[in-house]
Amino acid sequence: MTVNDDVLLVHGGTPLEGEIRVRGAKNLVPKAMVAALLGSAPSRLRNVPDIRDVRVVRGLLQLHGVTVRPGEEPGELVLDPTHVESANVADIDAHAGSSRIPILFCGPLLHRLGHAFIPGLGGCDIGGRPIDFHFDVLRHFGAVIEKRADGQYLEAPKGLRGTKIRLPYPSVGATEQVLLTAVLAEGVTELANAAVEPEIEDLICVLQKMGAIIAMDTDRTIRITGVDKLGGYTHRALPDRLEAASWASAALATEGNIYVRGAQQRSMMTFLNTYRKVGGAFEIDDEGIRFWHPGGQLKSIALETDVHPGFQTDWQQPLVVALTQATGLSIIHETVYESRLGFTSALNQMGAHIQLYRECLGGSDCRFGQRNFLHSAVVSGPTRLQGADLVIPDLRGGFSYLIAALAAQGTSRVHGIDLINRGYENFMEKLMELGAKVELPGKALG
Repeated sequence: MTVNDDVLLVHGGTPLEGEIRVRGAKNLVPKAMVAALLGSAPSRLRNVPDIRDVRVVRGLLQLHGVTVRPGEEPGELVLDPTHVESANVADIDAHAGSSRIPILFCGPLLHRLGHAFIPGLGGCDIGGRPIDFHFDVLRHFGAVIEKRADGQYLEAPKGLRGTKIRLPYPSVGATEQVLLTAVLAEGVTELANAAVEPEIEDLICVLQKMGAIIAMDTDRTIRITGVDKLGGYTHRALPDRLEAASWASAALATEGNIYVRGAQQRSMMTFLNTYRKVGGAFEIDDEGIRFWHPGGQLKSIALETDVHPGFQTDWQQPLVVALTQATGLSIIHETVYESRLGFTSALNQMGAHIQLYRECLGGSDCRFGQRNFLHSAVVSGPTRLQGADLVIPDLRGGFSYLIAALAAQGTSRVHGIDLINRGYENFMEKLMELGAKVELPGKALG
């Protein structure tokens, strides 16, 4: 029988128990790799996970003449940007089609080469993340953008200059774009209403190590004073708090016990408070956090996602699966991505009771409230989940389906599991280490 690597059979009903490790954050590592383009000397990045987004950026860097090789320790990359060069359009398109990260190459390439090309972009379909806003930001700095059939061609005929920008929403991607462009731009850049996620702070640490001058104010304003030259950096990426929370939710939903080595309390405090309110237990030590279901009933909650330091939208989907097992009505108000609750239809097919609403439920009004989006949910529980055929819609929704299949009675066929590789390192091996009963059709795994 031919093995289908993109379909996973999950035999549910077994608690996940054991230990796994999370490495560097998906939302930081690829951006830190892009930052190496700005330097005049090699950089060393440690704690790098083996995920698809890292491989995409590695390929794009190599296309542009950056040498990327393994370092002295596992998970270390050495990036040498000494010989940056233009890349073939077709090669860029072939490497970048499944990722949105190439848009962040614009500023560094404009500084290094005077021009950049960006193909059509991919990424998860969870709501509007328009690249037009990135281009508007670059125009503020002085970039000239020409739309072509195969993508966007950018030039900076007069160089890039500091500017004042106020974001209508504290977008992580737009904040990263400004940081990577402003550090070598002439003059001072002031970014108001910036994102301040831990991964943003870590990227600022990377850039400061390279020689950048960046100040963060308490009112979400970031000021960047452009410098003439940047060097390399040596940096250990902060752990992936989003992956850690996903495994924590898996422990809760399957009535399991998982030690997440590498998880850190500081970046997960909001999640940990919510986890405890639901009825989950955790124990923190110097090496990681243990998450488990302590027995008894889980409690329903009212939850509203928000930008940091609020409850992260990427924490929401995995936790919703656990909330299907909580007693009473849980109210979810998604304020970051308007289409992120679409994944719940598959949970209902498995036996969950989740109703979606266009109104802003259980919290303050948000920017989606008057725009006819199903962005609030009421979860009624507990309900027994049954195995089903599932098609993964996006990264976090995909891992949530995996959790649901593991918690359900019977066998599920989960299609599109390769998408999970975008942000979860070696997730198949981790499942087996935790005792999950999974198999690829034609090839038993555990």
